[in-house]
Parts: sequence; C-alpha cells; structure tokens
Amino acid sequence: MIISYDNLWKTLIDKRLNKTELGKKAKISSSTIAKMTRGEPVAMTVLVKICDTLNCDVGDILSIRREES
Repeated sequence: MIISYDNLWKTLIDKRLNKTELGKKAKISSSTIAKMTRGEPVAMTVLVKICDTLNCDVGDILSIRREES
C-alpha cells in the first residue's frame, strides 16, 4: 500500500501555506510533517487536525494506492 499526501501539498500551495505554518496552525510536530513528506502513515488524529485546520476532508489530503507487483 502506498500513501500519497500529494493532495495535501497541492492544497497548501493553493492556500499559500508552507509545511511549517501548517504544523503551527494544526499543532502537529515537525517530525510528523517529515513522516508525511516521506509518505509514511500518521495517526488519524493528525489527519483530523489537518482537515479541521484546512476545512477539508481526509480524501482531500491523501490517497492510498496498491503497490504494483
């Protein structure tokens, strides 16, 4: 399974925010943002904080794809 946060990064560009600003507004650590940058899974509570901050849905910030064999 591959987790992609590409939609989140696009949303940040559209809202003229950077990752540091998102971390401060959503009250998430820089290490959690780094995990997302690497495409690693994060806790659902983190995703909820981001969605609340950006006024969006989880599907608006991430996508999950199956790994190709």
